[in-house]
Amino acid sequence: MIILGLDPGLATMGYGVIEKQKNDNNVALDYGVVLTPKNESLPVRLAMLEEGVNKILNKYKPDEIAVEELFFVKNITTGIPVAHARGVMLLTCIKYCGKLYEYTPNQIKMSLTGYGRADKLQMQQVVTSLLHLSKIPRPDDAADALAVALCHAHTSRFGKLYSI
Repeated sequence: MIILGLDPGLATMGYGVIEKQKNDNNVALDYGVVLTPKNESLPVRLAMLEEGVNKILNKYKPDEIAVEELFFVKNITTGIPVAHARGVMLLTCIKYCGKLYEYTPNQIKMSLTGYGRADKLQMQQVVTSLLHLSKIPRPDDAADALAVALCHAHTSRFGKLYSI
């Protein structure tokens, strides 16, 4: 099964593509980011994200897609553009395959480390280890997206619990 993990962002959207094999091993197929320039208007940036997500979908043809849920700590105003970006991602993905799942940051951390407050470096090291990579995936958004995909690989047996 091919799983696409997405880490929402307007300037930088992370993606990670893994294959969950029959023996429950997971292999990284690709990871990276879709970037949008800050000097462009919001509609243009959203269109660029849609184009980037479509390229990934068409290249890897994922069976299921997992997205990190947005989490705002202090200022929701700064999160509104990210929410717009996430909306475009969700719309593009649901049109593609209909098998869309979301996980909170704490659920992702618990799934990979057993501790819901794991720090970024610990998460990156676990992702690197679980996928047998030679180095920590960069940039951070790509590593985060791989973590989302791995979380789904570990919890997908629960089916509709995380479906959106």
